[in-house]
Amino acid sequence: MMKEAEEIKESILKLKKQREAVIIAHNYQLGEVQDIADFVGDSLDLSQKASQTDAKVIVFCGVHFMAETASLLCPDKIILLPDEHAGCPMAEMITAEDLRGKKKDCPEASVVCYINSTAAVKAESDICCTSSNALKVVQTLPEDKPILFVPDRYLGSYVSAQSDRQIQLWPGYCPTHQRILARDILKRKGEYPGAKVVVHPECRSEVVALADQVLGTGGMMKYVRESEDEAFIIGTEIGIIYRLRKENPSKRFIPVSEQAICPNMKLISLEKILWSLEEMIFQITVSDELRDKAKSAVEKMLHVT
Repeated sequence: MMKEAEEIKESILKLKKQREAVIIAHNYQLGEVQDIADFVGDSLDLSQKASQTDAKVIVFCGVHFMAETASLLCPDKIILLPDEHAGCPMAEMITAEDLRGKKKDCPEASVVCYINSTAAVKAESDICCTSSNALKVVQTLPEDKPILFVPDRYLGSYVSAQSDRQIQLWPGYCPTHQRILARDILKRKGEYPGAKVVVHPECRSEVVALADQVLGTGGMMKYVRESEDEAFIIGTEIGIIYRLRKENPSKRFIPVSEQAICPNMKLISLEKILWSLEEMIFQITVSDELRDKAKSAVEKMLHVT
């Protein structure tokens, strides 16, 4: 079995060179996928990396909206998603039609769209945000206008609690982070006294309230790397534990809950990466009309941050 895996890796590396491709992987991907990737990071960071490389082909090991964002920023590159079924439940909890309807009800509102959304929804938004810059983005918007925050109600609630802005929340959420409960935090704190609790702002408000740090995946990587603490209770999708342990071998990382697994993030494998490069599938594209509108929302965010 090990020999077969090594043969697959060799074939991937050979074909990657022939295709002038790079492989990028989200922090939640399987360990074997992270190991074969040229870059590992959060969704926006990966899309920016994709735009900065000279590669002609980007194999995006993540979910659909991430590959779309890469396509927005890299219209001249071929973006491949190794599994066409790798979607994001939260991103699918709002459509462009839904948002247009809500905007008619609240025509004066500024629409802030979490990067974890489709290109069509981004195109209907005024500005995008990430989990790390959402508060800063909100603070730059006109104070005399209400804010409509889509699609994650928990990230929106977290931002609202830190600001004095009037924010309307869309009832979307990440099913993986919603499975992390306050009792899970309390249990782990009892088992590992002294360990720092680090959770993602997509978690429930009562979970966030128990955390020492509330950070996106990129922020988590930076925090634990620079921290003098030796043990961390991690409240996000458990795929990030692999990278945390790999890059910080002297420190201890405890998942808050073994239930915090995103099945969509686990769909991509070495075999599918090889198949994707062999057949040049599945190509993710965004229409020119949609790209202009959606890219504008992303670029406004980048200008702010």
